[in-house]
Amino acid sequence: MTDETFDQPFTRGGPNVALGQYFTGESYLAPIVDGAVPVNNVTFEPGARTNWHIHRGQGGRGDGGGDQVLLCTAGSGWYQADGEQPLSMVPGTAIRIPAGIRHWHGAKADSWFSHLAFITPGDGVAHEWLEPVSDDDYGRLPAGGPGD
Repeated sequence: MTDETFDQPFTRGGPNVALGQYFTGESYLAPIVDGAVPVNNVTFEPGARTNWHIHRGQGGRGDGGGDQVLLCTAGSGWYQADGEQPLSMVPGTAIRIPAGIRHWHGAKADSWFSHLAFITPGDGVAHEWLEPVSDDDYGRLPAGGPGD
């Protein structure tokens, strides 16, 4: 699949310049909804992924503020919480990541990937960007997955 044949329901947007330093590979960002709960379409080229990161909300885990929600809209990707097995994401997959969970997400090695992403509002909501997912760890993941 190439950029020209990657069909998704939302615009790809422009290069993710603002956060590009926290990604491995090329990603694109398109604001979909603004306001109290901004929603963005994030598109990853094959093999592109976020660094490990944590979303924070005042009060830590469980109060709802700072939770991230990912809704896969096209392609195929991975989500992994620290210490857990990676989860395959295909169109229709929805994942809620409670504030305080160290995680990463991105495309599979052989697929473009897009998801809508938003953070639940609350006091003290912030992002803590950490180290990249190593090429060795990423390389051990299957190129494809269920639903591909």
